[in-house]
Amino acid sequence: MSFAVNYHDWIVGELAPFLGRRVAEVGAGIGSVSALLLRQPIEHLEAFEPSANMFPQLAARLAGEKRAHAVNAFFGAEPPAEPFDSVAYINVLEHIEDDSGELSRAFAALRPGGHLLVFVPALAWLYSDFDRRIGHARRYSRAGLQGVARAAGFEVATARYFDVAGVLPWLVNFVLLRRGLGAGGVALYDRLVVPPMRRIEGWVAPPLGKNLLMVARKPG
Repeated sequence: MSFAVNYHDWIVGELAPFLGRRVAEVGAGIGSVSALLLRQPIEHLEAFEPSANMFPQLAARLAGEKRAHAVNAFFGAEPPAEPFDSVAYINVLEHIEDDSGELSRAFAALRPGGHLLVFVPALAWLYSDFDRRIGHARRYSRAGLQGVARAAGFEVATARYFDVAGVLPWLVNFVLLRRGLGAGGVALYDRLVVPPMRRIEGWVAPPLGKNLLMVARKPG
């Protein structure tokens, strides 16, 4: 998914108004999204990546950026020195078995009025062998995702489907034909489909989509 530059830029663009000054990115991987977050006018990015294989690439990518700090640990292992304005889970929460406990840790790390920013795969009937192989514990329904956030104490500002054009290709390729994900296919979709869909979904919210995007707020 590192080839999905336009796709990630679309996601970050939707979340940008809610970032604030201090941002925690959970599950930063090799830093593809981190680089896009740093294009926004934030003051500090704390990028958490616990895996031993991806963290060196993340650390190298952020080494020259004074506004960023790469952390080789699970988020919430220690309380932050200063509360965050936002905590972002972009293609991460679906990998975490205890998603309720995870969002409770995000709630504790945020300042009052801070935002939880979540992007996850949607629609249980799209769950495939590919989802299982890459460690997805689930695909979310809109009601299910909002329920987990509210149980952790958040007020949901918006939860909407995202990337309606991706539903049919995912269903055919991964669910029916049980194929994998190729870099060439990702790059082609990113170049040809994502730009027009970003404009269309900016005008009209789709009734369903391959993913869900949620913004929730810590009261106070």
